Amino acid sequence: MAPLAELTDAQWAVIEPLMPQVRGRSRPYREHRQVVEGIVHRYRCGIAWRDLPERFGPWQTVWKRHARFSRD
Repeated sequence: MAPLAELTDAQWAVIEPLMPQVRGRSRPYREHRQVVEGIVHRYRCGIAWRDLPERFGPWQTVWKRHARFSRD
């Protein structure tokens, strides 16, 4: 587990197979683990999306992926 990780490797091993597979994207896709950890961090801390630390990537990306996962 990385020092700043929100999820342990064991927890991620359970979640990872449930993530959609990315194929044929023209733009590099942000890693699912980084985004999921951003979502977890946001809920644990009770912060606004725009206040997410930069280590999770752009807050808009984390928010959009959360919205997409929630719809699915």
